[in-house]
Amino acid sequence: MHYTLHQLQVLLKISETKSVTKAAEELHLTQPAVSIQLKNLQDQFEIPLTEVVGRQLYVTEFGKEIAAVASEILSQVALIDHKTLAFKGKLAGRFKLSVVSTGKYVIPYFLSSFMKQHPGVELIMQVTNKSQVIGSLEENAVDFGLVSILPPSLQVDKIELLQNNLYLVGNQDYRLKRGTLSPRAFQELPLIYREEGSGTRQAMEQFFRRRKMSVKKKMELTSNEAVKQAVIAGLGVSIMPLIGIKNELHAGDLCIIPVAGLPIKTNWQLIWLKGKKHSPIAQAFLQHLRKEKETIVSSHFDWYERY
Repeated sequence: MHYTLHQLQVLLKISETKSVTKAAEELHLTQPAVSIQLKNLQDQFEIPLTEVVGRQLYVTEFGKEIAAVASEILSQVALIDHKTLAFKGKLAGRFKLSVVSTGKYVIPYFLSSFMKQHPGVELIMQVTNKSQVIGSLEENAVDFGLVSILPPSLQVDKIELLQNNLYLVGNQDYRLKRGTLSPRAFQELPLIYREEGSGTRQAMEQFFRRRKMSVKKKMELTSNEAVKQAVIAGLGVSIMPLIGIKNELHAGDLCIIPVAGLPIKTNWQLIWLKGKKHSPIAQAFLQHLRKEKETIVSSHFDWYERY
């Protein structure tokens, strides 16, 4: 047998994505290139690694077992690379982040220069909702979490990165309506919520409870992008983090609706379990943040002050 690491990587990615097209996208290859690598690997086995039923590609049980072995092989190869870099005195290895969905507009700017300075560092980042971020921290499955509201039931240390401002937003039709709305107006507005477990949802509900307001919930959606598109389409209005709607505000697809008591202000915070013993990579990242945070904020988030 003469299969290559590249062929094993292709099979593993197809096993993870269940799609040649998606595997090609994640590997930054063309779809034909991935198909050729898969065929060359398949030619070395008498048992099928994949099968097509209808138009859907499936990895066979045999293919899944080979993919699992491939994962172990590729992990060991990565370990060799990391140890080589470490022997040269360079930072190497993996670190893991779990980030709330809207945090994807924030954290890349705080990671970029660090990753460029340390090419031997491999980042694994999970983008999900707040409940799952907290779950990953509780299980000690990640080095850090990024949230905008601290978990009351978990003992954590933190570093604040950026203020998080949440405004009531509507589509361009609301631009024609002048004046500041009173909080009572929420009783009539068709309001779009994020799902249970979302930090944005929690901030909204706290805002309503403190003012003893009743609201008419129009719908509930499971991502910031889904809420954004629903608001643009005119299905309702929503309280949304400013960080995630910059382009839509500039394009005029969304507008901020003035409301007494808004914006809600929280902070984007990188958090970790209190007492956690950080790896050298995690320690280096924290040092990087403490040193470069103000420069990063002024360089990439100066537009924030205009709202």
